[in-house]
Amino acid sequence: MVVRNLQTKKDDIVNITPEIKAIVAESGVQEGIVVVHISHTTAALLCTSHWDVKGHIEIMQELDRLVPTRVNMLHQDSPSDASGHVKSAIVGVSVTVPISGGEMVLSHSQGIFFAEFDGPRHRSYDVKVIDC
Repeated sequence: MVVRNLQTKKDDIVNITPEIKAIVAESGVQEGIVVVHISHTTAALLCTSHWDVKGHIEIMQELDRLVPTRVNMLHQDSPSDASGHVKSAIVGVSVTVPISGGEMVLSHSQGIFFAEFDGPRHRSYDVKVIDC
């Protein structure tokens, strides 16, 4: 397993696709899967379009609409931390992508993104390439 670190901003979406593509290429696996996972409870992983940053803004705005940051949450940490836990649970903490011909099977517009709901923070993600 390969571990990569990153620094996030407040409410941030970071494209981690290039790093994952490099890890897949370095693995030499031609047919298999790549699993990306985070061990954080106020962040998530997304597989979405990389074409327009406005789409990322809309994702964060819609998550804020669904789970607003508010002071009356039961969780006893900060309001952004509390809503971040809920957003992470809704979106998810792992992405699995098939590998064929040594490359991830993604459309021309898809990418893998790290979503931060309680930043800024030092974060990490784990990448496991599995030969099938």
